[in-house]
Amino acid sequence: MDGSEPTDEVVLSLPPAEALVLFEFLARESRRDVGELRIQDQAEQRVLWDLESRLESALSEPLRPDYEELVKKARDAIRDSES
Repeated sequence: MDGSEPTDEVVLSLPPAEALVLFEFLARESRRDVGELRIQDQAEQRVLWDLESRLESALSEPLRPDYEELVKKARDAIRDSES
């Protein structure tokens, strides 16, 4: 393949902390009323739901009793330091 041919899927690799923070964001947003989201097309909502589902399947943290603490630690690790 010379790089110009389309592939069947895009593979994205995330560090564990970023995956957890992204999952928490998507899970929180998916609980909002549809009118509160800035969705322009139902396809966008479908992609967000599917991404949340894939992350949930890949992560063990959402099932742990210390989930909230794990999310806090992940956010702290990623957040820009204040200068």
